[in-house]
Amino acid sequence: MTKIRSTTVLGMIHNGKVALGADGQATMGNTVAKSNVKKVRKLADGKILAGFAGSTADAFTLIEKFEEKLGAYGGNMKRAAIELAKDWRTDRYLRKLEAMMIVANKDEMLIISGTGDVLEPDNQIASIGSGSMYAQSAAIAIKKHAQHLTAKEMVEEGLHIAADICIYTNHNLVIETLD
Repeated sequence: MTKIRSTTVLGMIHNGKVALGADGQATMGNTVAKSNVKKVRKLADGKILAGFAGSTADAFTLIEKFEEKLGAYGGNMKRAAIELAKDWRTDRYLRKLEAMMIVANKDEMLIISGTGDVLEPDNQIASIGSGSMYAQSAAIAIKKHAQHLTAKEMVEEGLHIAADICIYTNHNLVIETLD
């Protein structure tokens, strides 16, 4: 069976504000299966944002596991991310999951992968998914040359640029923010 996948997720921290957004496209093979998937969520009573790319069912499983880790570690995002990455890499069931996540709170942003990586990105800009390098490049340039924009506006423009270039990314955006 062909897996449902492909997307672009972009997040940034700018002037003390956090924005995390994603397009809405889910692709099955080389066909658009759905155009308005919500790939960004608020967790921990609105204190943490999470976005995912990859196989949709796998990503939902990982978000649930991340929420469990948040509960187990008193809402400590970094500790929860590290523990999730450990389990993801070593658990026989979890290591077969094909997805990546970006999580963010008001102070930091992390990329979590199934290979055990928990990365704190440079420039407080994180991206994952098929259009990630387009979105990240755009966001770096926007942050450098248009500092008057809000984090949300920068994420929105970066995702639109990625959608103009990447065939697996559309313009149906969901962007969540933390102040």
